[in-house]
Amino acid sequence: MLLARLMEGFSLRHGAQTILLLCLFTGDNKLILMTSTFDVLSETSLHPSDFGEDAPINVGWGSKQTQFHGSAGKSAAQAPANVNLGISPDDDMLPRISWRGDGAFFCVSSLSPAETKHRVLRVYDRQAVLQTTSEPVAGLEHSLSWRPSGNLIAATQRFGFEGGGIGKAGRHDVVFFERNGLRHGEFGIRVGDLNIDNSSKTEDLRWGYKVRELRWSSDSNVLALWITRKEGDAGMESFLCVLRILIHFYIKCSSGRWETTIGKILEVQRHAIDYQLFRYLKQEIVAPSNPSQPGCFTSVEWHPESALTLILTTKSQVIQRTYAWVTSSSPTAPPLDTGSVAVIDGSDILLTPFRTQNVPPPMSSYQLAVLPDPSQVSRIPVNVCFAHSSDMLAVLWETGYIEVWDLSTRLTPGRGKVMDPKRVTSRTSPSANSGSYRQVILRSDGALLLLGSDNGDGSDIITTIEIEEEAGRSIVMPSRNGRLLPVDQGIIWQSSGGELFDVRVNTSSLICSFPSFCLTSDRVIVDDSSSLYLGLTGSGKMFINAADSSSALIASNATSFTLASGFLIFTTGNHEAVFADIKSLFSYIKAGNENDREALRGSWEKRRVERGSRIVVPVPSAMGLVLQMPRGNLETINPRPLVMEVVKQDLNNQKYRKAFMACRKHRIDLSVIVQHDEKKFLDNVAAFVEDVKEVDHINLFLTNIGRSSQSPEAIARICDTVREELEKKDLTRYVNSILTAHVVKTPPDHTSGLGLLLRLRDANTELVEDAVKYIIFLVDADKLFDTALGVYDFSLVLMIAQHSQKDPREYLPFLRELRALEKYVQRFRIDDHLKRYESALKNLGLAGDDHFDEAITYIERHQLYEIALSIWKGTERQNTVLSVYGDWLFERREFRQAASVFVESGALSKAMVAYEKALEWQCLFDLAVRTEMPEEDLVAMGYRVGEDLTSKKRYLEAARVILDYAKDARETVITLVQGNEFSEARRIMTLHRRPELLADVIYPGALESRYQIKEDVNEMREQLRKQFSRLQELRIKKVEEPDAFFGVEDTALHNVDVMTDVSMPYTAFTRYTAAPSATSRSSKQSSRSKRKQERKVGSGRKGTADEEEYLFKSVAKLVVKFTTTRDEARSLIPHLFEFTPDHREEGSNLQKEVDAFERELQETVEDIWKKRAEEGETATDSWAARMEQVEKAKRVNSVDSVPKPELGRNADWRLRLLDLDLGA
Repeated sequence: MLLARLMEGFSLRHGAQTILLLCLFTGDNKLILMTSTFDVLSETSLHPSDFGEDAPINVGWGSKQTQFHGSAGKSAAQAPANVNLGISPDDDMLPRISWRGDGAFFCVSSLSPAETKHRVLRVYDRQAVLQTTSEPVAGLEHSLSWRPSGNLIAATQRFGFEGGGIGKAGRHDVVFFERNGLRHGEFGIRVGDLNIDNSSKTEDLRWGYKVRELRWSSDSNVLALWITRKEGDAGMESFLCVLRILIHFYIKCSSGRWETTIGKILEVQRHAIDYQLFRYLKQEIVAPSNPSQPGCFTSVEWHPESALTLILTTKSQVIQRTYAWVTSSSPTAPPLDTGSVAVIDGSDILLTPFRTQNVPPPMSSYQLAVLPDPSQVSRIPVNVCFAHSSDMLAVLWETGYIEVWDLSTRLTPGRGKVMDPKRVTSRTSPSANSGSYRQVILRSDGALLLLGSDNGDGSDIITTIEIEEEAGRSIVMPSRNGRLLPVDQGIIWQSSGGELFDVRVNTSSLICSFPSFCLTSDRVIVDDSSSLYLGLTGSGKMFINAADSSSALIASNATSFTLASGFLIFTTGNHEAVFADIKSLFSYIKAGNENDREALRGSWEKRRVERGSRIVVPVPSAMGLVLQMPRGNLETINPRPLVMEVVKQDLNNQKYRKAFMACRKHRIDLSVIVQHDEKKFLDNVAAFVEDVKEVDHINLFLTNIGRSSQSPEAIARICDTVREELEKKDLTRYVNSILTAHVVKTPPDHTSGLGLLLRLRDANTELVEDAVKYIIFLVDADKLFDTALGVYDFSLVLMIAQHSQKDPREYLPFLRELRALEKYVQRFRIDDHLKRYESALKNLGLAGDDHFDEAITYIERHQLYEIALSIWKGTERQNTVLSVYGDWLFERREFRQAASVFVESGALSKAMVAYEKALEWQCLFDLAVRTEMPEEDLVAMGYRVGEDLTSKKRYLEAARVILDYAKDARETVITLVQGNEFSEARRIMTLHRRPELLADVIYPGALESRYQIKEDVNEMREQLRKQFSRLQELRIKKVEEPDAFFGVEDTALHNVDVMTDVSMPYTAFTRYTAAPSATSRSSKQSSRSKRKQERKVGSGRKGTADEEEYLFKSVAKLVVKFTTTRDEARSLIPHLFEFTPDHREEGSNLQKEVDAFERELQETVEDIWKKRAEEGETATDSWAARMEQVEKAKRVNSVDSVPKPELGRNADWRLRLLDLDLGA
């Protein structure tokens, strides 16, 4: 069906992908904008006369019209500028359209209708309203491409001809414009790097080639130039130049490798410098050709969604190439590691050894020019590779041509050439005519591995070439688009599906498989028989695999990784660098569950890095890791794991100075020098001192040891060992270090430090003064003054005071007062001033008997009784000290200790008072009898002690005291009856022939005990029934209203501004909400109210969350109480049976009551501690059901938290005769 017809025809159409608009140029120079249904939105002239809606406002400041023109006058300001504008001979005279990435604007490049035709760029919005017009540019060509990000419009410009740009003939630039039409930089097309010679020049191609089109990738990072050249007499041949372009305020650089889906590899590096354009020429893609017809592209487009996918078409083929970023760096192991990175830029290889230099891109330490044979289709290599164990570099061209270079990189910093490359060999692959190559691996044994694609079916071909041999052999792989692992031994090929194959001459065996293809992959050899394989996918998933294991995911957000110093180092999207010990990776892959792997991941050391950082290269010997930021700048960090690996190696080799300087430079705790192998360090302290040497360094080391987390004993042992070695080596030189060794101990040994100064004082006064200044720097001057005072050397005290700048008025009067005292009194005052009370008392004891009264006062003031006893032991003053000590103990109510002290001092009357207070009645009456206490006093004492023992419910002891010392049998029986000791009471009554006590005391007492037990049982029964009833109510509430029972928080209260004092427990659902929980709120309670709240926990107040648990505990305590009551009934019932008929009846009733309550208690306990199934449980498998199960698992069940009490029904407590009803 015919939708529309343009009578004038149309010359070009271009659609906006994002908003479904179609732009057409008609034959009468009109621009038409249509919708996807061919509805015309706008129709306007292709050559408008106005600038556009965004015309700049110019008030003349700084323009030519406002400048002084001298004798020429103002007329010179109005003179038109003589600009010779023209078009390039390569211009195809057709207009071009290019849309911005978001479809909001489009740019039109067309020839002006003026007499001097030239290209003009105009920017329109999506309603085809003109916005801006570009400034005049001579020699501007037809190619046009708007960067999808929107900041630049790219075109090309010719120079050196009539109407062209002013410049050298043959100059050809890619120029950029802003949306406002102004120029914004340019760069020259490097024709010298392209395979174009003078024979290609014709009348149609004045310079031998022309740029046909420009194409930006969808991520705005890569620019493709479609170039056409003359190829002999056969016709036109076209090829593609791929360049990396950036315009950025910061330096931006990122090296890598592009890999195509049909077997192309490009080494790339991204960068830019402060509003200056710089580009790397990455690849020259030549259209496929045959002898009868040269290759020619018919279209070139980037994929609109896959940023680095390039789609090319010829007359007979559709070619798709997909690229990705990979780093080309040197994998050489220490100590020969150079940390070199190679970047391809046209026919140059840019090299930077990061071990000695950190050169920011786009600069480099060295530019290696590699110019292949002119017969090569392309002069630009596609891949480079460093050798694993030598400083060799292999360079590969797509045709299979190879060059191997010996770089001879300097390993130490300094002046001179950073490297001196020499070409070792160059050759072409034997299979060059049958395929195209994209990857090279240079092994240490001199073998070269080339990976390419067969020109026929596209299968991968691996070609092995020995440097010393001319011949090579090729192996055809079963599929295409694979990749070689950069291994130094064997051949490992990864298929496009992620399978890893061990490739032999005639066979290839599967090793293991990644879940998907990993562009970046590597192998790490753990031991002679075990290897691990690591891979990173384009989506950020990093896997680890082994020959006999399944693949395990290490990280899902990894951005780059490398292997160095025994660690797997990788960066993540969380802006962290993770250091995984390679030894732990075997445990990781063998872990049985995810929890074990999570625990291993948690043990890996992590370090925060700048946002978006990626690893460029590790430099193990320099303990460095080079990172590249998103804006392109490089940063070398020194991670702790890499530093520690080098430090440990140095310590094992006893290179103590090197290890010390590394720790000092990178702020590693110097105590690691000892902790790495303490025994070895202590055995080699002499080597440590000899290697480190400098006093300041040793002082720093000792200070770090003193501040370390080691035990005080270990610190003292290390410091003493170092100090002894320093004293043997040179006491004078290392005096400050020796003082440091004394001071850093825990506690500091100031006295020994001052003792060292006393030893050196007479020999070297100046040295001692310097040492005093140093020790004052280390220690608080007041503490040092007190320590010197405690040495009792006033000259040292004065020296410390003078160098510490203390005010003489503060210490001179005190020192004069001390000098006036006799020796031991002086020392007593010093020790008392320093609060060394024990030493002060000893000196006061040595001062003589004249000061004994002062000593007693000092003892009582500072409670130095035990020290005083050791001082005056065996003297006549000992009893005085003992008496004072006993009085102090008696006041503290330590009666038993006081009694012993009084006995020792001979104060027996005080001893008896203390024994009586302590209820030590055996010792009391022994002492009373031995001192021949009067009989009436002894009887009175017996009654007092018996009463005190009865009050403590020690009835048997009270009865014995009353009977033995008060001689009162009746009071004894009364005491025993009170304690329910009826058997003993009856024995005493019979022994002393007092039968009247049976009716007067024992019978009434037995009935009283019976009624007391009955009352206790009734109370326990009432308590049990109330608590059981409440438990039944709580169980119903738990099932019917679980939220109310467990105290789930009310979400309606989240916006209440007033803070509550009530703490609410949170649920499993709280973590998934933004609502604050009780545990995350800070409390405003005071410490007193907090303690009060803690006491309330478990109080069992009705309605609280812990009521149920309180009730369970209360029932458990009730069982214990009943067991005691039952034992009392067991003792009483036989006596009731033997007494009068009334007593027998009461005994029978008591037995029945206790038995009945025992049965009730047993049944209730079984019912309470019986677990019941939760009501309302369903088997529905849903997220809510699983969360509910998690919540139930977290709820505290009182049945589990409170142990079930064991009642232990035992019929032995019952008297069987009472059950037989034998009568009275």
